[in-house]
Amino acid sequence: MEQAGRPDGRGLVVAIDGPSGTGKSTVSKRLAAELGLAYLDTGAMYRAATWWCQHEGVDLSDTDRVAAAVEAMPLQMVTDPADPRVVCAGTDITAAIREAALTAVVSTVATNLAVRAELCRRQRAEIDAEASGAPGTRSAGRGIVAEGRDITTVVAPDADVRILLTADEAARLARRARERHGSADAAAIAATRDEVVRRDAQDSTVSTFMTAADGVTTVDTSAFDIEDTFRAVLGVVRAVSEAR
Repeated sequence: MEQAGRPDGRGLVVAIDGPSGTGKSTVSKRLAAELGLAYLDTGAMYRAATWWCQHEGVDLSDTDRVAAAVEAMPLQMVTDPADPRVVCAGTDITAAIREAALTAVVSTVATNLAVRAELCRRQRAEIDAEASGAPGTRSAGRGIVAEGRDITTVVAPDADVRILLTADEAARLARRARERHGSADAAAIAATRDEVVRRDAQDSTVSTFMTAADGVTTVDTSAFDIEDTFRAVLGVVRAVSEAR
């Protein structure tokens, strides 16, 4: 597909939101690769903030110290959709931030409002740099696909395309169980429930990502496989691009 920008010359900005297990990350990376755009996983930035606080010995319950640590965090997001990585203080922490122990506590940092303000600022800066073609950016001004909590409402409410991926709880749990444990049997579902259901409930206290805001297109992926989801999202992007 030919990549479509905007009449003002800025690159295309696609924002994809939704709860855990809807296919956000997989589809967003594939979409970015298809369109020649950069890719930003904003959720990984909250995980990185949690890793950094632990690395620095900060008590995650001390909201002020956590906020100060995150403000000083030396974070680099590698926005290549084929190989997205997270680098903090020169250390590649891409794998480390997905470990179960960190996943269990990331919401403590993600619900810190001062942390959210700081990371939203950084996310907007990443998006603007890719859309404007700032020197050294991945897409050379073609644009970016950004995914994660608040992206369609708080971080990038003026994105060219805003999509909320949703799915029923059973479908989301099964997907995450297969991703984490290789199967969706009862034991795998039980082991995954806390990560999906509890985290969504906790994060929803400071973020709206279960229902679409005005102007945001909802794509229900409950009955979709990843190919169906990708085609549906690509169709929304094409429709919006062609209308401009």
